[in-house]
Amino acid sequence: MSFSHAVKRLLVGRKLASTQLGETLLPKRIALPVFASDALSSVAYAPDEILLTLSLAGMAGFAFSWQIGLVVALVMAVVVLSYRQTVHAYPSGGGDYEVATVNIGPSAGLTVASALLVDYVLTVAVSVSSGVQNAEAMLPFLRGHEGVVAAVMIALLMALNLRGVRESGTIFAIPTYLFMAGILGMTVWGFFRILVLGTDLQAETASWSVQSTSEYGAFTGFLMVALLARAFSSGCAALTGVEAISNGVPSFKQPKSRNAATTLAMLGIIAITMLLGIIALANRIGVKLIDPQGGSHYVTPTGEHVTTAGRTVVGQLARAVFFDSFPLGFYFIVTVTMVILFLAANTAFNGFPTLGSILARDGYLPRQLHTRGDRLAYSNGIISLALAAIGLVLVFNGSVTALIQLYVVGVFVSFTISQFGMLRHWTRHLRTETDPEVRRHMQRSRVINAVGLTLTGIVLVVVLLSKFMHGAYLAIIAMVVVFSMMKSIRRHYDKVAKEVALAGDADRVLPSRVRAVIFVGAVNKPLMRALNFARATQPSHMDAVTVAVDDDESRELVEAWEAENIDVPLKVIASPFREVTGPFVEYVKRLRTDNPRDVVCVYIPEVVVGHWWEHLLHNQTALVVRTRLHFMPGVMVTSVPYQLRSSVDADEKYAHDDPTAWRMVGK
Repeated sequence: MSFSHAVKRLLVGRKLASTQLGETLLPKRIALPVFASDALSSVAYAPDEILLTLSLAGMAGFAFSWQIGLVVALVMAVVVLSYRQTVHAYPSGGGDYEVATVNIGPSAGLTVASALLVDYVLTVAVSVSSGVQNAEAMLPFLRGHEGVVAAVMIALLMALNLRGVRESGTIFAIPTYLFMAGILGMTVWGFFRILVLGTDLQAETASWSVQSTSEYGAFTGFLMVALLARAFSSGCAALTGVEAISNGVPSFKQPKSRNAATTLAMLGIIAITMLLGIIALANRIGVKLIDPQGGSHYVTPTGEHVTTAGRTVVGQLARAVFFDSFPLGFYFIVTVTMVILFLAANTAFNGFPTLGSILARDGYLPRQLHTRGDRLAYSNGIISLALAAIGLVLVFNGSVTALIQLYVVGVFVSFTISQFGMLRHWTRHLRTETDPEVRRHMQRSRVINAVGLTLTGIVLVVVLLSKFMHGAYLAIIAMVVVFSMMKSIRRHYDKVAKEVALAGDADRVLPSRVRAVIFVGAVNKPLMRALNFARATQPSHMDAVTVAVDDDESRELVEAWEAENIDVPLKVIASPFREVTGPFVEYVKRLRTDNPRDVVCVYIPEVVVGHWWEHLLHNQTALVVRTRLHFMPGVMVTSVPYQLRSSVDADEKYAHDDPTAWRMVGK
């Protein structure tokens, strides 16, 4: 086994045949952490973003944290109910893209797709960056290197996901369940200590006040409404990832739609409970956060001004609830929160490649994104997502506060268009459905989607108005760029399909004449193989051509040609400027005639090598000549390979590494 092959098998695992696709399907207990880790982990940073935004109004802003939490929870509940209708109506895995395309039109589908693709990249960047930020609570030396650390973590997640959905899901399941148990347990134990044991739990920032120097310091009137809207839009980050299950229905075990809908319900109940629990406990024990870049800062009881942001909400809660009585609990909560934020990106690593595969199938993305890799995962999509997210975290240096401003816009664009599409879906089916029971079910579903459309539409407007100048415009520009790119790719594929389509008997007419030209670089075995192959094709006329760039070498070649008594005439083209490609291409061009049925076939002898570094030493001139000739109409180019010993050894090694190849050799 070669070293590179051994490394690939170690990283990715053994190959899986296409017939083993059923083995990768997910039961609900694995599907929940695979597809819901993003939405579940959002509760770890959504409260932070709410409090950070409210801090811009000073102490007055924190009074509204629980009301904003309730509204976010209400929107999440409606969105989850709406997507339960989607997974039943469209179980093929197209999700929002399919809903919008079928019920509204291709442009609406592409709008949704571009929004989701951008949002998936942001999901990876925000989740991993947030994980690094939480890791700083235990590893302060990470501060200042957030971007690089986040890039390394994304590369690691990419490697894990290349092993396949089932295997990566199994790896991620335990941390996800530990996170859920930790957050719910911390919330219950915190309120138990407060309400039952009478313990006076106080956050480390409870006795500190917050002052603001921003324009929101006067927290009244329009400024109050604007800041609350901005805080609400930041809190809606908790809804990201809800749509991933509708895109991943084909990955569930049978019955797919029912299992996906059940997983959605579990996601909604758990995420809402965790979100409200964190916000309620944080409000009860006086957790405060500041946004130094936005203009807020702490004031300690001694009057000292502090501009360091400090621990996250979950970090402060864990310290208050556990540190004095059970320090291990504090480290457990911080650790599982850090891990789940890293693993939350796994939702995007499942959603992005699946959506990319569907778009590639429809001709809107490169076809390579439609193919599965060794482990039956969409490897090219996984790699593309990782590279885009790595670029983003390096540009923003892993800043969650900066990245979060680009976030949420895309997901609510897809939410709103999808709900409108579902509304039209039920309306269309109600026109033809006559069964009263089925009609009642459809009418109930339509009401749910109508409520979903109203709420998500309102949230989308709020998000756009409140976040546009704070960075959301960058996400919108990215969506427009992706939309235009996909349109261009589709136009290209359509144009190519039209050009290569058969046009009757004219495409079946044989060439009237075939002129063979053998490219001669030396008199050797590869050349003789090319000559013999050209003879076997029985062309109308055959020439051997060499380009003279050095008089002595050309003279020796002619002498060797005559010594071998080759019965094909050799033509020597003078090249005073020592160029090979140009004179040879010009010679071939002159052989072309006005008759479109005449063909010139150029045979180029090439040696086949077995090591990567040998490619740098051979065939460079042949590669350039072949590339130039490919653009010339009426010219066919045939590479005639001659296998060197190193290539034979490489082939035998490959056959030894690949049992399938051995079976083919045996046959």
